[in-house]
Amino acid sequence: AETTSDFDREKLQERLARLAGGVAVIRVGGATEVEVREKKDRIDDAMNATRAAVAEGILPGGGVALLRAGRALKKLKGSNEDQQVGIAIVRKAITWPARQIAINAGLEGSVVIAGILENDDNAYGYDAQSGVYGDLVSKGI
Repeated sequence: AETTSDFDREKLQERLARLAGGVAVIRVGGATEVEVREKKDRIDDAMNATRAAVAEGILPGGGVALLRAGRALKKLKGSNEDQQVGIAIVRKAITWPARQIAINAGLEGSVVIAGILENDDNAYGYDAQSGVYGDLVSKGI
């Protein structure tokens, strides 16, 4: 059944989760009331992020999605010189998350970016923790 109502869609997703056994009870404890509240807020944030990922899809981390967007911007032509300069500024800026991750790992950012972009797989990127390139989505990054 298709529905355009957000309410109906949410109810159907909840029903699907129950049918698939996707219901869980999370118990939160802590030494102080403040600690319990902090943990509860973190769990709420994680649950909301998970719901959003299921509903809207996910992107690979490590700045990879931005690098791929930069490739698309390469084809974009502004209608005047100012727009072209703006496009160039944005293209350079969106390389920095991946570049900074590489720098923090003790590597040359440009080399890591080139390694990522030589592969056309949108999920392909650099895992700085393990030091290898691969499918970041399957690694949970």
